[in-house]
Amino acid sequence: MPTKPKTPCKQQGCPNLTDGSYCEEHKQTENRRYNRYQRDPAINKRYGSAWRRIRARYVKAHPICERCEQEGRLTPASEVHHLRELSDGGTHDFSNLQSLCKGHHSSLHLQKRNETRSS
Repeated sequence: MPTKPKTPCKQQGCPNLTDGSYCEEHKQTENRRYNRYQRDPAINKRYGSAWRRIRARYVKAHPICERCEQEGRLTPASEVHHLRELSDGGTHDFSNLQSLCKGHHSSLHLQKRNETRSS
């Protein structure tokens, strides 16, 4: 199957081509800038280095998407989902976490967003 052609990096003056918005050279810089200036500081506090360590341990213990596993498929987990959101009093405890593939994680958040709109 043909792939989408690469596009120029969005960093001004960068000649590199990339599959995403920024080349590998500028992706990390852009993520740091976003986290520092555009992301809500409360979210940065909740999802800091401690969360990254917890997430890594959880994915190591649960490397397969738990929803796909229930459906009889073996898909590597790429996301860790809080069953009860931190903003609703949830914690980073393993009993409140679920490893998911990108598709299931996105569908859960889309479903949650649609529920809040209809309420």
